[in-house]
Amino acid sequence: MSKHGRILVAMSGGIDSSLAAVMLHEQGYEVIGMTMKTWDYASSGGTKKETGCCSLDSINDARNIAVELGFPHYILDIREEFGDYVIDHFTGEYLEGRTPNPCVLCNTHIKWDALLKRADRLDCEFIATGHYANMQFNDARHYVSKGIDSWKDQSYVLWGVSQESLARTKLPLGYLHKTEIREMARERGFIDLVNKSESYEICFVPDNDYRGFLKRRIPGLEAEVAGGNFVFEDGTVVGKHEGYPFYTVGQRKGLGIALGKPAFVTEIRKDTNEVVLGDLPDLFRDGMYVGKLNFQKYASIEKPLETVTKVRYKHDGTPATIEQIEPDKLVARFHDGVNGIAPGQAAVFYEGDDVVGGGWILKSFRQ
Repeated sequence: MSKHGRILVAMSGGIDSSLAAVMLHEQGYEVIGMTMKTWDYASSGGTKKETGCCSLDSINDARNIAVELGFPHYILDIREEFGDYVIDHFTGEYLEGRTPNPCVLCNTHIKWDALLKRADRLDCEFIATGHYANMQFNDARHYVSKGIDSWKDQSYVLWGVSQESLARTKLPLGYLHKTEIREMARERGFIDLVNKSESYEICFVPDNDYRGFLKRRIPGLEAEVAGGNFVFEDGTVVGKHEGYPFYTVGQRKGLGIALGKPAFVTEIRKDTNEVVLGDLPDLFRDGMYVGKLNFQKYASIEKPLETVTKVRYKHDGTPATIEQIEPDKLVARFHDGVNGIAPGQAAVFYEGDDVVGGGWILKSFRQ
């Protein structure tokens, strides 16, 4: 009999999830490893060698750890549900002139649900992942807080996980730094894990060319959207672009236009196929509307709440007052302007290190 019960660990084959499984095994859990295959890279049409969590090498790396430590390992094929939900949403958002965040969507709507379903079948009380974040429980609420390693903190991508799922989740890496994880792997003889390069790309766009992916995914898209105008905010036309889905708010490089000074995409206008350009100050916004909310620390926001709000993964966050104006919509008003707010990205609200909740950015505004 195990000391703590049976736990299902999501293992991508990388050092973080592998060490999460190792730690739980050493703590006395009856570990079952599971690697999820979300995407068949051969079908993406990219030019880069297959890497990341869906590659055969990564699956084998995860299995080798399980074999060495003597616990079971399974491969879970969720390509169909992943493609139907995450990839369709990814392409759909760009066609709506927004900038999607598929990794957040995958975590909250695919991976956690898939893991918990298999955990039930395997009689596992808990699931675990290698995210750098911590689990908290207070006032009958389960919520995520920041990992101690500020550079690796991944609490931002977990805002959408439900109360029911959080109640069964373990995050063993939250109180460790990446350097400590590497040292632990080295001490245990997992040198290949220490030397393994990490992938920060979207798993189904491993060459980082989302434009090429959209063109391959949607035949005829190029011809349909080509020839739109680059404009300034006052409507002045300054050039032609390749089509509004191929640009994102905040983009500066790769615009294909020379204006004699740096220019940034400040807005995408789908209905007129216009891409609005401006100077850096033109990117700043005073607030935003956020929808499809999920609250963690509190069940709802009954009155305006002071938070630190992140508008993208590597954003440091900025002070903002959030106010719930509809059951599934809130307004965030920044104390100072924030640049590069892209509709379609996730907004996450923090109280100290704790995740209050988050949602999807609908629209930004100036006062």
